Amino acid sequence: MNNVSVFFLVLLLITSFACNRPVSRFSWEGNTVAPGAIHFKNDSKKATDFLWDFGDGSISVDSMPLHRFYSSGSFVVRLTALNGKKKRISMENITIKAPEDCLIHLSTSLGDMVIKLYDETPAHRDNFMKLVEEAYFDSLLFHRVIDGFMIQGGDPQSRNAAKGARLGMGGPGYTVPAEFNDQLIHVKGALAAARTGGPSNPEMRSSGSQFYIVHGAPVSENSLKIMESRNGFKYGDKQKEEYLALGGTPQLDNNYTVFGRVIEGLDVIDKIAKVQKDGADRPVSDVLMTLKLIK
Repeated sequence: MNNVSVFFLVLLLITSFACNRPVSRFSWEGNTVAPGAIHFKNDSKKATDFLWDFGDGSISVDSMPLHRFYSSGSFVVRLTALNGKKKRISMENITIKAPEDCLIHLSTSLGDMVIKLYDETPAHRDNFMKLVEEAYFDSLLFHRVIDGFMIQGGDPQSRNAAKGARLGMGGPGYTVPAEFNDQLIHVKGALAAARTGGPSNPEMRSSGSQFYIVHGAPVSENSLKIMESRNGFKYGDKQKEEYLALGGTPQLDNNYTVFGRVIEGLDVIDKIAKVQKDGADRPVSDVLMTLKLIK
């Protein structure tokens, strides 16, 4: 084989190798305010596998993933396109802005929820945010779950609690003054503060940490009329529409402070409400929580 033939053989091998190398390329669109959901479009060529690094500690091997950024900041998203041992990497910078509302990311083994805290209940809002920032709720249980009523957590004694242990009496050592508001109702997804009942708590002060999220039952127009008569106030048209559409627990209105609402993840409430419970309404398989501020 002469030198010319060798040269063209080497050139052919190099060209063949280059032609088989993948091309990494992607674009994206979505909401750039936390918790921002971003859809990624994969425009890569000659690749068989993909590895996404979203810059927030999360990765994916999906071809075209949907990713949720639960905090604000600047994130370098990296796509590695692979074909056997060959790979190419492309990167894009995505800036996520902080939300205007006070939002909480509540994560469980059965799914995630996003909760909005109400400015109309500042004492409860600020106390809840403080506890979240201190990681107070992390690894606590939803220790009391009643299908068609509510799911309750926030008892510090539930962390690492033994199976069958009776829970619901723990707290941070203080209570929060009630902040009743006719506009904040117990529709499905409402976040409200638990409290001690009876004559020992005439001011209906809230627990410092225990809370519940309304699962609720179907609500009729007649039941709302009964609640109006009992509670001495009228529901607005929007409130009636929400109760009729979503259900709830109107019998608790103006008796327990509602201070937030689940705005994403109502289906997760359904999943938790349906788990198997023991005689004290504690889930047989622990449902742990982790709460983070979305900021």
